[in-house]
Amino acid sequence: MDEIRRGKGDCEWFIKVRFGLFIHWGLYSLPARHEWVRHREEIPNEVYDEKYFKRFNPDLYNPEEWAFIAKRAGMKYTVITTKHHEGFCLWDSKLTDYKATNTPCKRDLLREFVDAFRKHGFKIGFYYSLIDWHHPHFTIDKFHPLRNHPEKEKLNKERDMSKYREYLHGQIKELLTEYGKIDILWADFSYPGPDGKGRDDWDSENLVKMVRQLQPHILLNNRLDLEDEFDFITPEQVVPYQWPTKDGKKLIWESCQTFSGSWGYHRDETTWRDPEEIIKTLIDCVSKGGNLLLNVGPTARGEFDYRVRERLEKVGEWMFYHSDSIYNCTQAPEEFKVPENCKLTYNSEKNRLYVHIFSWPYKFLILEGKSYKERVEYAQLLNDRSEIKIGLDEWYKKQIGEKDGIVLVLPPIKPKTSVPVIEIFLK
Repeated sequence: MDEIRRGKGDCEWFIKVRFGLFIHWGLYSLPARHEWVRHREEIPNEVYDEKYFKRFNPDLYNPEEWAFIAKRAGMKYTVITTKHHEGFCLWDSKLTDYKATNTPCKRDLLREFVDAFRKHGFKIGFYYSLIDWHHPHFTIDKFHPLRNHPEKEKLNKERDMSKYREYLHGQIKELLTEYGKIDILWADFSYPGPDGKGRDDWDSENLVKMVRQLQPHILLNNRLDLEDEFDFITPEQVVPYQWPTKDGKKLIWESCQTFSGSWGYHRDETTWRDPEEIIKTLIDCVSKGGNLLLNVGPTARGEFDYRVRERLEKVGEWMFYHSDSIYNCTQAPEEFKVPENCKLTYNSEKNRLYVHIFSWPYKFLILEGKSYKERVEYAQLLNDRSEIKIGLDEWYKKQIGEKDGIVLVLPPIKPKTSVPVIEIFLK
């Protein structure tokens, strides 16, 4: 089963670049205690706006610097929250006053972002929240900050989802007509069921039709609650244990993940993942045919937190030497057995196999199986292209025995990198 399900958008670039930057940024950067702070603390509009909308002024915002940091980390595409669940818009929308240009910063933050990242060669993606806790006609549901309001039913009688639906379609039309070519529309989120919202609330069929007409090449994720109208799926905070499939075809997929537990800036979080774990997560995604979209929640002043900068610097150092094992790579052919404590990626154009060693073995790496024995031509460390000897002399053969496959003779000391990679040239 090698066939990949392709949607209607242009997916060829997507399955080559493998590593992207997610940005979650909005008013929630001011309270700095999770992007769902309005939900968690049940904050009504008037309190939230009085505190945060009136004070939002990211004076250090420099998207050129963001793009530079992301590029050095090895990222090739980006997705930014044009509007998150709180309803605040980063662009100068004509359909609302609840936007960045009406805060003290008085800037179209989205336009500056798009211009900077496009200048540095990034593919551009727009995240758009289908739910909206600020809009007066969005129904109060189980996630809404007013879900426990004593007059919830009365408030809902005054709300008309058809008016919000018109607003939603109008805003997406703005985003797809005023910022040039947009490569991804990342919708979020449907929760169909008796207490949730889904395709009928968004009029997903007509929304997708409009999106495809405006930007025929665009990639759509699978969060509009439509069975077939998507280009890629988006497992969140997990890496599937194997390449996801549907109806016998492999799906194009991307794992979206955070450095810590939040998407938005959370000042006091302490569960930050180290760079090596991030690198291993990226490798794991590519080894199963997927991408990693790694999130940053900028501060209220418009900067990347120091913990983000430190980690992306380390990821970039690894990518500088090992990106050949990530870009244009995918899952290795099934004929090659994965060695213990390793992950494999494969570049079909170069006919190269990449062995990512998560735990450095002592002296030897055994690659078991007939395919290794028949197809391996040469091996080298990717970081410095130094040869890795294949095979053993007679004395060592007596010590470890004959193997059905090949044995790579490793340097006695692990290369000074978090995850060493051996590049194998195949016949």
